[in-house]
Amino acid sequence: MSEGSGALPASSGEPEVQVHCIAGLGNPGSRYERTPHNVGFWVLDELGKRWGIRISKSESETLTGSGKIRNKDVILVKPQTFMNLSGVGISAVLRYRKLTSQNLIAVYDELDLPWTALRIKTGGSAAGHNGVKSIISALKTDVFTRVRVGIRPDHPVKDAADYVLAPLERELAADVEEMVSYTADAVESIVAEGASRAMTKFNRRARGIQKEDS
Repeated sequence: MSEGSGALPASSGEPEVQVHCIAGLGNPGSRYERTPHNVGFWVLDELGKRWGIRISKSESETLTGSGKIRNKDVILVKPQTFMNLSGVGISAVLRYRKLTSQNLIAVYDELDLPWTALRIKTGGSAAGHNGVKSIISALKTDVFTRVRVGIRPDHPVKDAADYVLAPLERELAADVEEMVSYTADAVESIVAEGASRAMTKFNRRARGIQKEDS
């Protein structure tokens, strides 16, 4: 965990955000716990563990927990509506707290990125991700911070839905632990220093790959 409160201010031109709503996307239930589509949930659990935030309050078809990360107020959100309706609960949580898309950080798996790659971005299309489509539809804007975690394996995927909803092989446990920890570090950086600085520090290619799709 990154320590201390001596974070740099957000980059010039980037709005100062007082409260961050960090939403990890996934599917509820034991059936989906170990599937690649639940990367967002894993990262939220890691952040909750690091900062002593219990994500257990039932609110607007989500589980939420409030606390501080790097001395900044945060709300951790795990939608319980299944992936394709992620925006329903997230938009309700934002409305209830009078927050906007500028306060949102969405963390999710990205099959378009190779395994262990990470990309932070602040807008754009859903790129085929149904959870992100739902958020864009519910908020009526595509301007919010995304933390995209690469889950594409090094072999061809015949059926994307089957892959993202199948449990990961146990031999990937060390990779998963490192990936979740690194992504949690990136989210902390966004909270403390802003998305632009976090992009510079944490956007990375998959290990061993020199060039890949953005």
